[in-house]
Amino acid sequence: MQVRQITSERHLAYIAGRTSVSFLQTPAWGKTKTGWSSQSLGWFVDEELIGAALILLRKVPKVEKYLAYLPEGPDLNWDSAKDTELALSALVTFAKARGVFQLKMGPHTWVRRWHSQTLKDVIAQGAVKTIGEVAPDEINPSGLNLLKQLPTLGWQQRKAEASGFGDFQPRYVFQIALTGKTEEQIFEGFNQQWRRNIRKAEKEGVTIKQGTITDLSTFHVCYLETAKRDNFTPRSLDYFQTMWTAMREESIERIALFIASHPDHVGALAATTMTRVGNHVWYSYGASATAARELRPSNAVQWEMIKVAIRDGAAVYDMRGISDTLDADNHLFGLIQFKLGTGGYAQEYVGEWDYILSPTWAKAFDFYMSRRS
Repeated sequence: MQVRQITSERHLAYIAGRTSVSFLQTPAWGKTKTGWSSQSLGWFVDEELIGAALILLRKVPKVEKYLAYLPEGPDLNWDSAKDTELALSALVTFAKARGVFQLKMGPHTWVRRWHSQTLKDVIAQGAVKTIGEVAPDEINPSGLNLLKQLPTLGWQQRKAEASGFGDFQPRYVFQIALTGKTEEQIFEGFNQQWRRNIRKAEKEGVTIKQGTITDLSTFHVCYLETAKRDNFTPRSLDYFQTMWTAMREESIERIALFIASHPDHVGALAATTMTRVGNHVWYSYGASATAARELRPSNAVQWEMIKVAIRDGAAVYDMRGISDTLDADNHLFGLIQFKLGTGGYAQEYVGEWDYILSPTWAKAFDFYMSRRS
């Protein structure tokens, strides 16, 4: 098994044959990451392409040394322990030859799932504080085996943050299964509060439109307000414009913009971006204004995205990251509480793992980045 660089065109052809690959593993995503260079990689056995990945490379100033990151990748068949060993060994060999001192990856392979009702029951009892303490409703043997195998192959996982979030990408996400379901069935799966909020938004005259690149400025105003309110560092308007252009050039379905508005209010009440690869749809970036929150625009815009996903034949609507807390006193509890109302399920991924090729360079780079931040 060998890892070689492939063209973006070949990478996209591979992705087109897959039911689901993370949008962070598309060539377009590499074009959005300033400060990183990107390549498409292919795994080959006897010239047959059996896996692919987008790799991001962060260069050390003045020397040919790199941190390599495969966000929510690579996309490989993880069912065979032997194939996994060969595939990761080939990746390490490729990295060594290119001056990489540290590899970071996050296989998009799930491990455990918890249905909404299971978590609601546990929350009501108040005895359990984290999702991981709850017996799962579903288990993926491949994911569990991969969790056990990675340490034996020299890969390390950083200790989880107190919030339960992952390293760079979320380890726990919340999803809604759409296959074989109508809009009415999904709506009936929402809890009473969600149904009430959606109906209120409609009754009060909240409207949802799909925007274009010119509407990103409207989204960004709302996004900046959200960043200030929720105390996070926002991305620039240029970042979103670059992302939009790269993704739409790659595939017209790759990204869409949804804006909730009301005739009595200037600008967006809520705005979101939605990404899609294969049959998997993600709610990727979201924003909401502080004003008129009683009109429930956030519920309305989520419902519109879900309806579009159903109409377009998606199998999964992915609401992205949640923390693992089930503690009602935790400040992050509201995030999972909001998403539980959709009737979907919480899902744990394998998470992000590091392979250190040069401990000295890895430690020095960590120090450099900490000083910069």
